[in-house]
Amino acid sequence: MNPAFNIAVVGATGSVGETLVQILEELAFPVATLHLLASLESAGSSVMFAGKKLRVREVDSFDFSQVRLVFFAAGAAVSRSFADKARQAGCAVIDLSGALAGAVPVVPEANAQVLEGLPQPAWITSPSAAAVALAVALAPLKQQLDIERVQVTACVAVSAQGREAVNELARQTAELLNARPLEPQFFDRQVAFNLLPRVGVEDGQGHTVLERRLVSELRVLLGLPSLKISVTCIQVPVFFGDSYSVSVQSRRPVDLPAVLAELDGAASIERVEADDYPTPVGDAVGQDVVYVGRVRQGIDEPEQLNLWLTTDNVRKGAALNAVQVAQLLLKHML
Repeated sequence: MNPAFNIAVVGATGSVGETLVQILEELAFPVATLHLLASLESAGSSVMFAGKKLRVREVDSFDFSQVRLVFFAAGAAVSRSFADKARQAGCAVIDLSGALAGAVPVVPEANAQVLEGLPQPAWITSPSAAAVALAVALAPLKQQLDIERVQVTACVAVSAQGREAVNELARQTAELLNARPLEPQFFDRQVAFNLLPRVGVEDGQGHTVLERRLVSELRVLLGLPSLKISVTCIQVPVFFGDSYSVSVQSRRPVDLPAVLAELDGAASIERVEADDYPTPVGDAVGQDVVYVGRVRQGIDEPEQLNLWLTTDNVRKGAALNAVQVAQLLLKHML
């Protein structure tokens, strides 16, 4: 059994942070003392852990030398402000924002081997929920398919943008169902009963931060630095659970029975049979796997494989992946 040690969770009052704390308890992670941290506005509230209410403290005044591992689940600005401070105090850092230069993205089902020999203290990114889902599904197929290109349409739940976005969808839905005037606040227009073909702000080339992050992280996770990836993120009116339409171009004809066998034997994948399909609400939310369905060859291209993926973006895509990375760190360096 691993010895218990002190841990801090920054962003403990957010949906990802609260889920992360819940998973630490569920997996019996060896925690001696858990320090819950957040901004000044959220400090003073409480979060349940191991049957106790733990008070959330302000991150600005926290002494990181008290802990050996810090999860950053509070967004890019907070990570940039405090992660270096934690590292200088000797803490291993697992960041969920993607904001830390040089941090190594890790998904245990795809590239756990990179943790071997990683310089200490560890400086790790738990990737975007989209990168986690795609890496879990594509890593077992990498050799079988000899992947040349991946095209993704990501249907992103509003929870990817935090509680304020979740509240906005709920409010807009209530306003429309009650025939009241709708006034968008968090989103720039109606998101309820609608699709927005952009998640976040576009750069000069028309791509968003999330789209560029997915491309960069997936190449690293699959160990394919030259992989051609096309991605469009769509904001869908779903509270929790991301879904992905994925098209993979192979350099050779797809052996569909072999692909199905690889998916059936892979960790963290639940394949749905051909006469059915998975959905975020009916299947993925609250679960610890990536659901894969509608697995088929292209209509005109035998080298093309098409997949439908869905997973809980907050639980599997963010919090659980971060804790699973921490479990691996126990074996390698903590």
